Amino acid sequence: MNRHPVKTALAAALLSTLSLAASAQNLLIRNATVHTASTQGTLANTDVLVRNGRISAVGQNLSAQGVEVIDAAGRPLTPAFFAGITDIGVEEVSGESHTVDSHVSFGQNAKDLHIRPEFDVTLAYNPESVLIPVARVEGFGWSMVAASPTSGGSFIGGQGGAFRFDGSLDPLGKRVLFMRLGADGAQLSGGSRAAQWMLLDQMQDETRGRIAQDSHFALLTPAGRATMSRYFDGERIVISVHRAADIRRTLRWAQSRNLNIALLGASEGWKVAAEIAAAGVPVFIDALANLPADFDQIGATLENAAKMRQAGVKVAFSQGNDASHSARKQRQLAGNAVAHGLPWEDALAGLTRIPAEAFGLGNEVGRIAPGLRADLVLWSGDPLDVAHTATQVWMDGRATGMKSRQTELRDRYLHRNSSPLPPAYSK
Repeated sequence: MNRHPVKTALAAALLSTLSLAASAQNLLIRNATVHTASTQGTLANTDVLVRNGRISAVGQNLSAQGVEVIDAAGRPLTPAFFAGITDIGVEEVSGESHTVDSHVSFGQNAKDLHIRPEFDVTLAYNPESVLIPVARVEGFGWSMVAASPTSGGSFIGGQGGAFRFDGSLDPLGKRVLFMRLGADGAQLSGGSRAAQWMLLDQMQDETRGRIAQDSHFALLTPAGRATMSRYFDGERIVISVHRAADIRRTLRWAQSRNLNIALLGASEGWKVAAEIAAAGVPVFIDALANLPADFDQIGATLENAAKMRQAGVKVAFSQGNDASHSARKQRQLAGNAVAHGLPWEDALAGLTRIPAEAFGLGNEVGRIAPGLRADLVLWSGDPLDVAHTATQVWMDGRATGMKSRQTELRDRYLHRNSSPLPPAYSK
């Protein structure tokens, strides 16, 4: 008799996660419909050979001795999907502050703005988070964990990083700076979106030494200056912004300073798609956003992804709400974009190759190609159709346990047994 079903589920998820930190696997996946997410496109009746956790070869009639062989029977095989820009690993229960580490706040009544770009949320990442197997069993292999602007802080949230769902404690690749512009950011920058540009200009003056560190006008600590200097010198900045006019100003600001930015949200991106494309800026959108959630998103439309892609924008996906606890909805976002005009292969790229390239991880994840990590998913059918599911996920070529807290609780309470005791007291 098991009197602690939730603890049992947590333990099972933990063991599944920890097992991934073991040595990589060698295997051969035969006869799959391989969606490479690369220029090779989709390859029918194709094999994928994995050695030492990396993809060794992709082709037909491959052979290898001493490796596990999986017959895909023609089913789709994809790279493990990008779960979006989330708080996975730094948030467990959003309503319980002790489990939320995604932002830094110095109090509502703080006299001055607290701009602390040196805040690095990756130092709070928990590879044993219950949310990780919940996302992984749905076919997701990694996420960009963000530092979120919040009340009591500033419109610059801080730094985040990309984490693979393999039990690793450290992020993959470089840190990324997060900031929020527009109406939402205005509440954290003196009450006006115009003040955001004033503050950004002053921060650049500080990093360039045009304002002394000991000046009582200074906004940044010495560590903050060093951090902002890296991003002003070309490391990736993710900017949450929605209104078309604000997007235009963001592009002009970034181009005038030769900054390396990506846009998050961009509900009205379709209005300025040509300018975004010309700037070569990738965009992470919620393809289910079609209502004016606020005055910055009056132009939201389900055709946003298709229109931007048609203009040449690199479109990836990230949810606007509940991204951490409902990572599975990323597939719904992509499928919905296809239903409203985005080509299927471009939607797949928005869950795989494009986010990987946007964060400098294109040689590690995001495609099925020799040399990349064997983070792979075998599907029961079309991976962008939520009627189908992931049947097996591999991280570094090692099969993951296809269980999570949610599946354990589902299995416990879905089927009643003959015990006279309530299900919680049954084995």
